[in-house]
Amino acid sequence: MGWQSRTRTLQVFDTELTADTVEWCPIPQWAHVLACGTYQQLLEGDDKQRTEGSAAPSRIGRLYLFDCNPQSSFIPPLTESQRIDTAAILDLKWCHVPISERPLLGMATASGEIQLYKLIEAQQGSSGLECELSTDLGPDRLALSLDWSTGRGESSDVRVVSSDSTGSLTLLSLGEADLTAVCQWKAHEYEAWISAFSYWDTQTVYSGGDDSKLKGWDLRMGCSSPTFTSKRHTMGVCSIHSNPHREHILATGSYDENVLLWDGRNMKQPLSETAVGGGVWRLKWHPSQEHLLLAACMHNDFQILYCQKALEGQETPCPVLGSYILHNSLAYGADWSRLPVSSSAPPSPQEPPQTSSGLVESTGHLRIQYESPTASFDTSLEDDSGRYIPDQCPSPEKSSVSDLFTSDARDSVSCLIATCSFYDHMMHVWRWDWSPEEKHESL
Repeated sequence: MGWQSRTRTLQVFDTELTADTVEWCPIPQWAHVLACGTYQQLLEGDDKQRTEGSAAPSRIGRLYLFDCNPQSSFIPPLTESQRIDTAAILDLKWCHVPISERPLLGMATASGEIQLYKLIEAQQGSSGLECELSTDLGPDRLALSLDWSTGRGESSDVRVVSSDSTGSLTLLSLGEADLTAVCQWKAHEYEAWISAFSYWDTQTVYSGGDDSKLKGWDLRMGCSSPTFTSKRHTMGVCSIHSNPHREHILATGSYDENVLLWDGRNMKQPLSETAVGGGVWRLKWHPSQEHLLLAACMHNDFQILYCQKALEGQETPCPVLGSYILHNSLAYGADWSRLPVSSSAPPSPQEPPQTSSGLVESTGHLRIQYESPTASFDTSLEDDSGRYIPDQCPSPEKSSVSDLFTSDARDSVSCLIATCSFYDHMMHVWRWDWSPEEKHESL
């Protein structure tokens, strides 16, 4: 038995401003709702963005809301239902459970605010958002990320953690009528790119910063010092996601172009290290398949990793099962949809299938000058002797089909995925099909 991996583009949407975050609503009743956030740095001479006689913000954004119907064969699945001009958006995350019987979308902005939007029923059955709550993290800072404590569907004591450009983390508590800062502390020397809860122990928070450090925090013990500090990544840590299906499992990504998987009980050494050929801005575990991990790899597109062997404790890189390569700019935002899709997908002539004998392997690099989405720094990926830094990391090993797949991983998977890229201001919706390919002997 062989395996076939196929990607197929369903729709491309021009966001006009640079796009950096997309999020499907995780609540089943509203799984058809998709949000996309944009970030635009205004430069001198952008007069058309400024109103005469007033000082315009230096960073602007727009929040898009879409309704999706993936079952339409000949009609693009997305319908835009709303757009809201805002401060520049760095991150979007839906609360995993309804709040007051409605979905709630959290937004981290360049104005240093965490804003919460409630999903409402708009005219003609479409969806809409209205701002419910907002809190300011403090002066002279950009809110860079946020995460909800509800990743396993638990609705008690709902909290938000956020990271910002001063290197600080803020823990926020959601009440009936307010979003209150419980504590705020300095976590990193430079930008704290990412913050995340452990979904299995929501008193544990993880953070990653531009100081190349990954840290853990126990909220019960105060936040004066971390429970651990890892320097295993060699460049800024910009993505963290707790596995909602497997206790203790954590995925992290960095500008060093590596995805690391960890067991939270032993943060001295990762379970696995996988070189993906691009800085890892976002990581998302699949909503139902514990072994599938989606990675937005900046200069190397979007990759789907198969993590079963690493989750079983085998120290091996995670093979890449599928890649989506049709964006023309930095791969930033990515998320799995929970919408069911039909089990069959007609082939797309523009996107040939990838079979198990041709698992994706990164080969060769151009020398890259990385930029952060906030344009606050540049990083040249070479050391003092001119060597390309990520080339020192091991590449995923090629494996036979029998070695890669365990007996419990032989069912077909069909998924809907949304991704967005920065400078070309594009959002794509595409499907990924992963299925066994039977080989029949001729009679």
